[in-house]
Amino acid sequence: MHDEFKNLSTIAAAAIGAEIPDTGDIAPHIKPATTYEKGKGYSYYRNDGPGLSDAEAVVNKLEGGEGALLFSSGMAAATHLLIAMGHGAHILVPETMYWFLRFWTENQGATFGLTFTRYPNGDIDAVRAAVGNLKPDAVWVETPANPDWSVTDLAAVAEIAHAAGAKVFVDSTCATPILTRPIDFGADVVMHSATKYLNGHSDVLAGALITRKADKFWQKITDVRTGLGSTLGAFEAWLLLRGLRTLDVRVKRHCENAMRVAEAFHEHPLVYTVNYPGLPTDPGHEVAKSQMTGGFGGMMSIRVNGGGDAAARAVLRTKLFRNATSLGGVESLIEHRAPVEGPTTPTPQDLLRLSVGLEDADDLIADLEQALGQ
Repeated sequence: MHDEFKNLSTIAAAAIGAEIPDTGDIAPHIKPATTYEKGKGYSYYRNDGPGLSDAEAVVNKLEGGEGALLFSSGMAAATHLLIAMGHGAHILVPETMYWFLRFWTENQGATFGLTFTRYPNGDIDAVRAAVGNLKPDAVWVETPANPDWSVTDLAAVAEIAHAAGAKVFVDSTCATPILTRPIDFGADVVMHSATKYLNGHSDVLAGALITRKADKFWQKITDVRTGLGSTLGAFEAWLLLRGLRTLDVRVKRHCENAMRVAEAFHEHPLVYTVNYPGLPTDPGHEVAKSQMTGGFGGMMSIRVNGGGDAAARAVLRTKLFRNATSLGGVESLIEHRAPVEGPTTPTPQDLLRLSVGLEDADDLIADLEQALGQ
């Protein structure tokens, strides 16, 4: 459908890539069948299905890949990608990354014969040294990284990794293809927790992988998904496709609101620091400018004066920000991260993670002011 249109806002809003019925329907259909008549293109939904293919096609076009796969969660997408590397693979992973995937690499990856070495986020010299010394099979990058929103130079990592024969995997959940398309910077596979911004309404659990090349490794990932039975359900695929159609406008509003909030609390007397790559004083700002187009995302963290106790009090006082896990929905969320992550967390005790939603920015700022000021 309309393959000649390349603008991301058009691809998202028009669901370009999805098979829209020729009966004049404006919206894509839910396609819940699990088995199909032979010779019609599909066989069994665990392998593939038309509704699933619709959503995958749109995600693929947004990221500029050669193929996309949807999974039952972001963790399923990430772990299936790593499992597909095979027994004995060694992977560089960042020190700061999505907490439960970090937990999986520390506690469950060895079950699949995988080993991991950590590198400091954004430290290209450390990546170069680790790649040269350890000869890893892949480098995992998360940028901006949850929950300190540190930024890593994708093109630099790709150049280093590829020169050594290593693959590059990028968790781009919080950037979204609206702001960054990692394949354009050399990534081999892009991962999303589609639960977050791609869906954007806090009502779907989903994950996505998009590949630069539909090669033998990509087929192996496809086989792992089929074998482990982690294909995204038909109803969830339809809801994801529905959310994708507003991705562009949502992300732009998230960015606008987040910048307003970051500026309001930068150098605030009750705040130790604001972590947001959109601030010119942020350590990752220059790299972020080079690989994020149109904004710096809707995620930030505030480290409050007074330590963990002050953070714990503030998170309970907000009225508009909801105290909840996850991110990327239309509503604003706040979370005191360190207690959630447990005693081994590298996250500072004074850090509050903010997922800035689509509400009025002045109301969000006022809510945080009263929560911090009591």
